[in-house]
Amino acid sequence: MTLTSSLFSTQSLQAKALMVILGSLFIAVCAQITVPMYPVPVTLQTFAVLLVGYAFGARMGAVTLLAYLAEGALGLPVFAKMTNGAAFFGPTAGFLVGFVGMAFLAGLASDRGIKNVFALSVIGIVISALLYIPGVAWAMALAEVVGLDTAKWGAGDFASIWKWYMSPFLIGDAVKAILAAMVVAGGWQLLKNRKDA
Repeated sequence: MTLTSSLFSTQSLQAKALMVILGSLFIAVCAQITVPMYPVPVTLQTFAVLLVGYAFGARMGAVTLLAYLAEGALGLPVFAKMTNGAAFFGPTAGFLVGFVGMAFLAGLASDRGIKNVFALSVIGIVISALLYIPGVAWAMALAEVVGLDTAKWGAGDFASIWKWYMSPFLIGDAVKAILAAMVVAGGWQLLKNRKDA
């Protein structure tokens, strides 16, 4: 059982469609919020993706992220820095596509009844690390497959990808994973307190 299914009794098609719309809007808003972090500022985009996955479950989480990507592909400025589908042709497209898997895996944890903040934090950190697989694979393959000069984006080889695409974001990713776990675990605790009252 997920947090949203516990909060809302109806699981009608209309209710699910509303969840997808609101969830994708939430991710779009969080993608525009930049938080000062060391060594680089980070957006709240992956925080929102994890949160949607944890709250909605695997299938609804993945559908919500597919809707989010479709909104960007249709030209809506839903990605970080108010970008749209043009981002699918840039060096970070692998991360965008990886968000679907990220939400699905977070949702699997919720579908299996995991509510503990420590367990959700560890799962979120692992899922955030797994996001680098499609992200880095895309960045490394872009020059060869598409013929673009990705060296100008810092994606020429693994050393530069580590320097520009991975290491600066690891601390922020861990913090966002822990925050998402705390929000969801807190939501479960509030529900429990309400039922016990």
